Amino acid sequence: MATDCQHLRDAAPDHTAVTPDGCEECLKSGEHWVELRLCLTCGHVGCCDSSPGTHATKHFESTGHPVMRSYRARSGDWRWCYLDNLMSGTAHAAAPPQ
Repeated sequence: MATDCQHLRDAAPDHTAVTPDGCEECLKSGEHWVELRLCLTCGHVGCCDSSPGTHATKHFESTGHPVMRSYRARSGDWRWCYLDNLMSGTAHAAAPPQ
């Protein structure tokens, strides 16, 4: 089973967060989040799919930016490629990132 793809290899190792205090959309709307994800293309901070807003996935759907990573998360040091549905790095959870 593949654990790497060109998108994961090409992604920046890190990116400066546009909204370091949390999910950009949740901060504007007053929603809450469970975990945060950082887009490695532009630095957008969005909430995970377990959060009511699912803003990280919505960001991918609207921009096509393929790789994100955990941001201030308890779930490990990993990166996720939306296009290839692949994870690299170490996750503390058994399930794929949400």
